[in-house]
Amino acid sequence: MIVDAEGGGGIDIVGILNYLPHRYPFLLVDRVLSLEVGKSISAIKNVSINEPFFTGHFPDFPIMPGVLILEAMGQAGGILAYASWPEEKRKYPLFLTGADKARFRRKVLPGDQIRMEVILMKLKSRAVKMRGVATVDGAVAVEAEFMAVLGD
Repeated sequence: MIVDAEGGGGIDIVGILNYLPHRYPFLLVDRVLSLEVGKSISAIKNVSINEPFFTGHFPDFPIMPGVLILEAMGQAGGILAYASWPEEKRKYPLFLTGADKARFRRKVLPGDQIRMEVILMKLKSRAVKMRGVATVDGAVAVEAEFMAVLGD
């Protein structure tokens, strides 16, 4: 399956909720722009000053925590992994197990829109390895490789 926003497709928030167990305030994917099963996903996160983490990070200089950008990429990757596995595997939770080569290159501020591009590097029966890049206005904010495994 290929979903493409340019062709009128994409996955809205209702569809995302069908893939991920996350809910407010920890759901960090707002829309899937495109998804190619077994290959890649492109998704967005709209960053609002109303995000609960901004009250403490930091009160006078709000910056989205880098680990939450990694989590957002992981959630986008989770949608890709679930879409790529057979449907019976979707009943198991997917747990992030590691991150490598993480680099934080740009601050993400309220009002920014993060575009996340995630590709599958390896997909096994219960584990996945992905590479993600999060950009804001075309500038790389965060990049990393990360792994996840299906739980019981």
